[in-house]
Amino acid sequence: MTEMLNLVKVQVGGEEVTIRSELPPEHALAVGAHVDEAIRRIREQSPMVDVGKAAILAALQIADELLRARRDAETGLALLRESQGELNRMLPPARRLG
Repeated sequence: MTEMLNLVKVQVGGEEVTIRSELPPEHALAVGAHVDEAIRRIREQSPMVDVGKAAILAALQIADELLRARRDAETGLALLRESQGELNRMLPPARRLG
């Protein structure tokens, strides 16, 4: 069975864009607002930059945020696993996990 797609109209960089998503409409609105805010910040810092260039720069900034968040999550997971291993070693053998 096909998932129901939500169609949500958002304003991004002064343009109306329709987002199709299986996620709740609030998610699409938040995504659109995040991208629009990134474009707005760039255009405030550099008013001569056109919307297309600002959108590319915003995409690069958002991709950087994503990659940093993934790296931080992986680092956090590695630290958590390391701590779990240390705690597991402190338990009596009969109580140790896996």
